Amino acid sequence: MKTEWDDVVELASEPSLVEPALDALAEHAAHWTLVSSVSVYMRNDEPGADESAQLVEPHDLSHYADAKVAAETSSARALGDRLLIARPGLIVGPGDPSDRFGYWLARLSRPGPALVPTPDRRFVQGIDIADLAAWIERAGREGVTGAINAVGDVHRMQDFFSAAVEATGYKGELVPAEDEFLRARGVDYWAGPRSLPLWLPETDTAFMQRSGSAFLAAGGILTDLEHTFARVLADETSRGVLRERRAGLTPADELAILEAAR
Repeated sequence: MKTEWDDVVELASEPSLVEPALDALAEHAAHWTLVSSVSVYMRNDEPGADESAQLVEPHDLSHYADAKVAAETSSARALGDRLLIARPGLIVGPGDPSDRFGYWLARLSRPGPALVPTPDRRFVQGIDIADLAAWIERAGREGVTGAINAVGDVHRMQDFFSAAVEATGYKGELVPAEDEFLRARGVDYWAGPRSLPLWLPETDTAFMQRSGSAFLAAGGILTDLEHTFARVLADETSRGVLRERRAGLTPADELAILEAAR
């Protein structure tokens, strides 16, 4: 095989993009990095699960997890031992278009009581985009292969909120609400409009507790949460903490729910 590319990094999961890329470049690449996701795992109730955990069956490629598994399978078939499958968890940092992580820094930059999910038995695990990008570049140079969960440290949700309060200088009250109360008022889990970002059903909290041992062993370096907070807070401030968002509650929706809670 004559190689013309030291490393190819692919983020796509749609078969219409994955297969043509493999057809065109697989035989010319010395190393290939497929950026997949921890969403490929079937279960989210096994804290500390590593890369050996069972994957979903890719029955419907219109579903994100199914498409990612199919992309992994096609890539492994074409590339064999030249393939690194990077499975990031929640990716955070400045400019995040999903607004999941940044929502909390922006919200706690504003005064007034803040609605939060009940944090007991819940966790937050994110990887700074700068850490992920640096590792992918290094792993390509060093020829790292196999499947690796590219995930950050696990934080108790209560500790996450405490650190966010300190980072923003928030002086208000955090008002926790139970799942049943929030769901009855149309508040969604995790992401999207009218949601409380990073909040997951208790049955799925291990989604944010994946093992990152292989990532660290493969040279991954993790930024302190406080440093990530500082970068995200600066970005949120520059873009406007009251801007329209893809995730979270509007101030009016939050106020209405807080009034109902009291």
